[in-house]
Amino acid sequence: MDLSGAVWRKAMKSGENGGACVELASVSCVVAVRDSKDPGGPKIIVSRDEFRRFAETLKNV
Repeated sequence: MDLSGAVWRKAMKSGENGGACVELASVSCVVAVRDSKDPGGPKIIVSRDEFRRFAETLKNV
């Protein structure tokens, strides 16, 4: 999937100190996730439904 035009945003829970941060991009019907310290590195791509279930699970941890 071509993510060259994706608009990435930092996760709300990520700190401003440059530590462990993730960025998200909503593209078409998927959500892409990447490490903010390695923007050219690997990305995880999941459907919006899968991401929603993942986020709900994290809220309950």
